[in-house]
Amino acid sequence: MEKNKDKNRLNIELTQDVAQGTYSNLAVISHSTSEFIIDFVRVMPGVPKASVKSRILMTPDNAKRLLKALNDNIRKFESNFGEVKGNLDRPMIPMNFGGPPAQA
Repeated sequence: MEKNKDKNRLNIELTQDVAQGTYSNLAVISHSTSEFIIDFVRVMPGVPKASVKSRILMTPDNAKRLLKALNDNIRKFESNFGEVKGNLDRPMIPMNFGGPPAQA
């Protein structure tokens, strides 16, 4: 039985430079028929140009798994720390880089 547990275990490596993370305050999401593209952007006040700090490509089924995992983690976060009350109703920054309309 122990062998099966180890067989199904995934060893994930986190290097030091990746472990420090990259700050992003905007995510631009687009998709094609076969993949979702998530661009993590850092927008700075008073700076008219923002740069993509990281781009993640996912299959639709993995994107849906990410959505479920985020929903689960937000629910757990809010049960511990209270509701996230940011200005979630404000208009999103319109961005379209030639693909389907982006949603952040």
